[in-house]
Amino acid sequence: MVTVIGDTFGIPETISGITLLAMGTSMPEAITSVIVAKNGLGNMALCNLLGSNVFDILFCLGGPWFVKAAFFSPDHHKVIFSSAGVSFSAAVLLTLVLILYLFLAGFRWKLDLRVGVACLLLYSAYIAIACMYEMNVFGVVNNILCL
Repeated sequence: MVTVIGDTFGIPETISGITLLAMGTSMPEAITSVIVAKNGLGNMALCNLLGSNVFDILFCLGGPWFVKAAFFSPDHHKVIFSSAGVSFSAAVLLTLVLILYLFLAGFRWKLDLRVGVACLLLYSAYIAIACMYEMNVFGVVNNILCL
């Protein structure tokens, strides 16, 4: 459904994926973490978010790729995707995670409103940079499939 809406409005699939789909799948973890943090269990909230994201990346991404490689004919072992900007987006994301780590260390590992605002700003920066990259603002990186 998100792909159809994106095609209707001329939004590439990659942008729909890093915005709408990512937010939709992450909301349960975010709500759970808010509830747990309100009960004074900040460590559990942070571990929930980190654990769910590590699981999503390593198992939910690696599992289907493993199944495709292991159970399909050798001619179909590759998983092909149409984004040439994945390396750039991953580098930007890792840089922002490093900045967040330094920010947390600067506040002596205490989560408060400033850290929350910093996280929202870092996320906004990542989304803005990744979307601009996918839309070829920095030069031609991807063929825009939906016009």
